[in-house]
Amino acid sequence: MKLRLTRRRFLLGSALSAVGVGVYTWRIEPHWFTIVQRDLPVRGLPSEWTGRTLAQVSDLHVCPRVDSDYLSSALTQLSALQPDMVVITGDFMSLGGPGRAEEVVRVLEHLAPPPLGCFAVLGNHDYGERWRDREMADELVRRINEIGIRMLRNTSEVVRGLRFVGIDDLWGPNFGPGDVLPKLKPDEPTIALCHNPDAADLPMWDNFRGWILSGHTHGGQCKPPFLPPPLLPVTNRRYTAGEFDLGDGRFMYINRGLGHLLRVRFNVRPEITLFRLAAA
Repeated sequence: MKLRLTRRRFLLGSALSAVGVGVYTWRIEPHWFTIVQRDLPVRGLPSEWTGRTLAQVSDLHVCPRVDSDYLSSALTQLSALQPDMVVITGDFMSLGGPGRAEEVVRVLEHLAPPPLGCFAVLGNHDYGERWRDREMADELVRRINEIGIRMLRNTSEVVRGLRFVGIDDLWGPNFGPGDVLPKLKPDEPTIALCHNPDAADLPMWDNFRGWILSGHTHGGQCKPPFLPPPLLPVTNRRYTAGEFDLGDGRFMYINRGLGHLLRVRFNVRPEITLFRLAAA
């Protein structure tokens, strides 16, 4: 027996589909994170780094809008993979206020200390709602440093021959690439952490030839199939998510982040990136 497609059935089917997409976008995908595994070829990589793993976490956005149990579970699952090093590329929290730094620490305590350490940089939301609260950011840095995560604020450190550079956030009050980038040697293997990918387009990278690991965009959070995301918090609209060849010996990877500002994601699942290092 054939069912005739009536206008009423069509409208009912359309309404049910819309409800299904809405439930998926609100309840499922924002917590359906994926671990993206890929190679990271580094020019001049020291031999003892070959085959080691580097995990990137970004944009936790610890606040009442993000389920802390979800974030904690994601970090626990990352710890089970036993990465050699972890880097965190900013926006630890949102809607900053009294006690928010302690909430961040309670989430980060689910990340087991990796054998080669953990480095991090700040994002714009770590400076409060207007991105100018230095005291709030300093308190967050103090608490994060106390649990063994080394915050790089326009500074760098070398771990077994591989240099890690951390640049403070482009929109924050402490953006100071001139404090660290001019000191780099062009032939030294280096990985830079920089929350906002727009910083990659500024004329400040003369001595840098390597990878920039960023976050900030959340991949747009909602992306129509086969189309770019309609909303991106960057000037350069091609900086969505994934790998970008910057054309001058620099490459950039933009992580889609674990958290969110509003609990909606469609076709842009949350991400933890697990890089396997290799000589370029």
